[in-house]
Amino acid sequence: MIPDDVIRERVERLRQVVRYHSYRYHVLDDPEISDAEYDALMVELKELEAAHPELVTPDSPTQRVGAEPLPEFEKVQHRRPLLSLDNAFDGEEVRAWEKRVLRLLGNGAGVNYTVEPKIDGLAVSLRYENGLLVQGATRGNGFVGEDVTQNLRTIIAIPLRIPVVGDESPPRYLEARGEVYMPRDRFDQMNQRREAEEKRPFANPRNAAAGSVRQLDPSITATRPLSVFMYAVGEVEGASLATQCDALSFLRRMGFPTAANIARCDTLDEVLDLYGQWMAQRDDLNYDADGVVIKVDSLEQQDLLGEVSHAPRWAIAFKFPAHEGITRLVRIGVNVGRTGSLNPYAELEPMVVGGVTIRHATLHNEADIHRKDIREGDTVIVKRAGDVIPQVVAPLTELRSGQEEVFEMMKTCPACGEQVVKPEDEVMYYCINASCPAQLVGRVGHFASRGAMDIEGFGERLAQAFVENGLLVDVVDFYYLRRDDLLSLEGFADQSADNLLAAIEASKNRPLWRLITGLGIRGVGGVVAQLLTRHFASMDELMGASQEGLEEIEGLGPHTAQSVVDFFSQGRNRRLIEKLRRADVRMTRLAEEEAREEGPLTGQTFVITGTLPTMSQEVAAEYIEAQGGRVTSSVSRNTSYLLSGERPGGAKVERAKELGVPIIGEDDLRRLVDGA
Repeated sequence: MIPDDVIRERVERLRQVVRYHSYRYHVLDDPEISDAEYDALMVELKELEAAHPELVTPDSPTQRVGAEPLPEFEKVQHRRPLLSLDNAFDGEEVRAWEKRVLRLLGNGAGVNYTVEPKIDGLAVSLRYENGLLVQGATRGNGFVGEDVTQNLRTIIAIPLRIPVVGDESPPRYLEARGEVYMPRDRFDQMNQRREAEEKRPFANPRNAAAGSVRQLDPSITATRPLSVFMYAVGEVEGASLATQCDALSFLRRMGFPTAANIARCDTLDEVLDLYGQWMAQRDDLNYDADGVVIKVDSLEQQDLLGEVSHAPRWAIAFKFPAHEGITRLVRIGVNVGRTGSLNPYAELEPMVVGGVTIRHATLHNEADIHRKDIREGDTVIVKRAGDVIPQVVAPLTELRSGQEEVFEMMKTCPACGEQVVKPEDEVMYYCINASCPAQLVGRVGHFASRGAMDIEGFGERLAQAFVENGLLVDVVDFYYLRRDDLLSLEGFADQSADNLLAAIEASKNRPLWRLITGLGIRGVGGVVAQLLTRHFASMDELMGASQEGLEEIEGLGPHTAQSVVDFFSQGRNRRLIEKLRRADVRMTRLAEEEAREEGPLTGQTFVITGTLPTMSQEVAAEYIEAQGGRVTSSVSRNTSYLLSGERPGGAKVERAKELGVPIIGEDDLRRLVDGA
């Protein structure tokens, strides 16, 4: 039998080791052991404590989960107010704030600043006595918050006991202030799991984090992937701090995580330059940041400046242009796409997001609308990141009046009145009328688009006008247009007509993959079209391909193969190809399409999903090919990388994770090419 003192020593040693490795992982972001090794240490500690409950202590790493649900939160009086910040939205407002600071300090005082990211999460206060966490509270109204100690104890990044670092012991009393947040990658993973379980996804990381901390049942909080960044020392006994930078350094030594890249600036011009750098990288961060916080660095000067009723005078939040906003969803409309798909969209009360006025946003499909419980008349959260089409993220159900209406997809096409159908294995509804005018406008616009035949100067407005005036009955009619046809339309003069005809003529000699893309075969975009032209040297070869032959192409899935076969099996589509041939449109592969470039990506295979920051999928595929790489349409064991952007295909991401295929972004791709 093992003596009690040996077991006690082993338990304490395990706690020290687990705390150390938790600190390495969550604070220093520099783990020394694998997750499996860490888990093994925790398992041993839990087993020993289960066998010897008298050895369990409140600060043991095993005690983060398990408190009973609370009937309600107790109120906590903050010893020092935990105030929010005044906001600035442009450089002039920041300069005006600096003038007020200098005027209040007087006597020509010099001022230095710290600049920190403004984490979009939930503000909390953590109280420690002799190194032990005794209370955690929300900001509340700044003077009185809620006691959420048991919930905060479940967050691994928050130390239950401040570690002894070198010769520096924990202070007798410490109030540390920070922001609980949810990392973006873990937020996405959590929402994917919720959707798989047919639960409503969370609207955004901030709402998810705030809701998780305020759960009455701590065991629910424990299942949420929360973390924390500490940004201030409220009060401390047993340590001397002179500046905000000192305070952040002290917090890191005490085992608390703080945001990376925090900087000290000597002038406001340096601050404004840093703001621009932070704004440029905001989408690359693994957390939501809605601005930067500018603080007077000297704690003595902070005390002299004091605060007004709601905010400190010594700090200001310089906000980024919004990526999200709240407005009213007036109506759910439906567009008909070029493939006949019925695509719902939101008509919104106009709002400004990211400097752009938003009036419409995508709703994806009926199933997505019902899953998110979005209704006509709802107050909704709308997100816009970069140049991505705005989307409705979620409704604010607590603001409903009872007059909102549940959306149901229409039974007939809004463009032609014909009946719509919904295939059993798809979420989309389709108009199957081949003569539907809305589909024709979409097909014409797609054919002429930059990703297909690239007919310069021909956009959506002209597509609508040409179809309405009967000049284009199908895409081949481009090549039979006459100068007089164009001059008959409003807005065309001699020069503009000649320019468009020249652009149409130039498109006849585009690479074969562009023509295949322009045909609008379901599931065949630019990436798949380039894959097909590597295996078929001409349109005739592709038209004669069997489904079995197509499925043998690595990276081409069975659904896409079926779409290609179905398209060319229809007589009207074969007749369209013959009309293109008679118009002298190129039907064979160009010599440069056959040559494979050697480059830094030679031997590597990529799959592309989602919306990339600066390149379309077609441009990204061309870029990869030009560097010697290869692009396929589906993830397999032979895939080297999944290149992913915003709103990626869930199936591709899950398959990549299952096979261990690295998932990279556009910047990672460029680094692969540059060898960085």
